Amino acid sequence: MPSTGGRLRSPARIVAAVLVAVAVLAGTVVVIRSRDAGAPPGTRAATIPVATVGVSRTDLSTSRTLHGTLGYGMPRAVKGGREGVVTSLPRPGQVMRRNAVMYRVNDDPVPLFFGGPPLYRTLERPGTVGRDVAMVRTNLRSLGYATGEQPRPGTEVRLPAETPAAKPGDGSAAGPGRRVTLRACDAILTPALVRAVKRWQSDVGMTVDGVLELGDLVVLPGPVRVAAVSAVVGDSAVGELMSVTQTAKVVTSQIDAAGAGSLRRGTKVTLRMPDGAELPGTVGAVATVATPVDGGQEPGGAQQVGVTIQPAATADLDGGDVEIKVPGETRRDVLAVPVNALLALREGGYALQRPDETLLPVETGLFAMGMVEVTGAGLREGLAVVTTS
Repeated sequence: MPSTGGRLRSPARIVAAVLVAVAVLAGTVVVIRSRDAGAPPGTRAATIPVATVGVSRTDLSTSRTLHGTLGYGMPRAVKGGREGVVTSLPRPGQVMRRNAVMYRVNDDPVPLFFGGPPLYRTLERPGTVGRDVAMVRTNLRSLGYATGEQPRPGTEVRLPAETPAAKPGDGSAAGPGRRVTLRACDAILTPALVRAVKRWQSDVGMTVDGVLELGDLVVLPGPVRVAAVSAVVGDSAVGELMSVTQTAKVVTSQIDAAGAGSLRRGTKVTLRMPDGAELPGTVGAVATVATPVDGGQEPGGAQQVGVTIQPAATADLDGGDVEIKVPGETRRDVLAVPVNALLALREGGYALQRPDETLLPVETGLFAMGMVEVTGAGLREGLAVVTTS
């Protein structure tokens, strides 16, 4: 064959070069010893350089740091429930407790009651049965009004003839003259309860008629803080008037959905507040529905869940960035290597590879921050082992 100006490579060298190239492209470190096919037996093979790292002695911990925001939690809207003109509104930041006037419509007060459900029908005639009646009774009793006795749950009562016929879902469960079995969540609008309603109406400045209509009350789970007012005096009372939050300050955070399982209600954390103070905190709630990060809509994209944390003490600031330290498992003074130094053995388990290609079987311990705890015969601090990077 004519000369091309250079020596032809042997098949063994060509194969070795190809294997090295494939290994590099795949991102895997492979130690290959190549030898010229024409080299005499016993000639030492040329070793391809590999990346190594020393076994280190260190502390490993699965604790992590999250970022959150101090505030009053997620706001909820408060809507007006009847026709009219808004004549009074609260100020942002105002705390509203039971019986506080949330706003006025045509100058009539609309007070705040706690619990549920909201008023979904007119409460007028004695004998009306339902959870809404129980909500009114509970609030009036909490305000100190005498509401009279109620039949025990499980008692059958006959509705008076003047009781309006039941409507689907209104909770009365029967028409006039029918018997009703009281549930634990029900109450009956008795004459004594109607009298309590009238006394309360007189005290708060409402029309004293013993009747409660839709829009006469705002019903929320508990005390609230006015976050923002979206209406102005003179607006129609129908629609959103304001947004409210809980009254206690909380820290909220968004975490990767994949790591949400490590946080549960009651988990203790440490909070570094905006002013630099460190406070203990407790996870109060972890959302059960994941949402796309930054509103992304790509299928399979990153997901996150919301976490709410209660600080152990009240912070002076109403808002700001918070550092959340989540404790984890800790191993001190252990031997560790980067995770990518581990080799999975065909027969099971793991090993570390020395630069001379010998393998050291190891047992793995804690994985943290890209490192893994290792134990095994022959391991020592500073021992060089092969790694992929």
